[in-house]
Amino acid sequence: MKYALVTGGSRGIGRAVCIKLAEMEFSILINYKSNRVAAEETKSQIKQNGGTAVLLPFDVTSVVEVEKVLSEWQAAHSEEYISVLVNNAGIRRDNLLFWQSDEEWKTVLDTSLNGAFYTTRALVRYMMNKKFGRIINIVSISGINGMAGQTNYSAAKAGVIGMTKSLALEAARKKVTVNAVAPGFIETDMTKDLPYDELKKIVPANRFGKAEEVADLVGFLASEKADYITGQVISISGGL
Repeated sequence: MKYALVTGGSRGIGRAVCIKLAEMEFSILINYKSNRVAAEETKSQIKQNGGTAVLLPFDVTSVVEVEKVLSEWQAAHSEEYISVLVNNAGIRRDNLLFWQSDEEWKTVLDTSLNGAFYTTRALVRYMMNKKFGRIINIVSISGINGMAGQTNYSAAKAGVIGMTKSLALEAARKKVTVNAVAPGFIETDMTKDLPYDELKKIVPANRFGKAEEVADLVGFLASEKADYITGQVISISGGL
């Protein structure tokens, strides 16, 4: 059995990635923090398509929860391991820097950056021991170019990009690839409050992307066809 863990897998890009990897015959571990209803919907869609999925709730910002849940899973699957990790969990708390609160800064970095670190650290050792693994970090065009009102989000995603590049150097000899996918404007719950008609004008493709398009890219990076791609940040932004 091939296992893939997707953090923040209950909605949006995370859900699309879960469905795509299930189509690739991975058994999906759907991580979520609190929205069990949405996670169950993702699981139901996978099962309707003939795939396999289970819910794996934990808070990525809690190192105690991450290590407890993942060590318990590993103990229950002693002959197997999670070969694909998609660090997708993330939140936005947009504000101009001089109005940004300590909480707005901390919660965004805790989720995207620290969460990716805790989860990756818990799993990468097994991938390296087995001499195969795929770590795919969902970042953002904001982490490459920056964006006004998103100093916290940009800093978090830029940090994950740095982590991606460094870990790729550490893990390559053990046949573990580490890459980042940087979406631009994608139609999800996270962007539904944005002015679509105004923002699509600055995108050369003149539209927002779809979560399924991001998932297709993740699926390729998770496959054996991407064995020689590591340490890369691939934008999927309609040319933005």
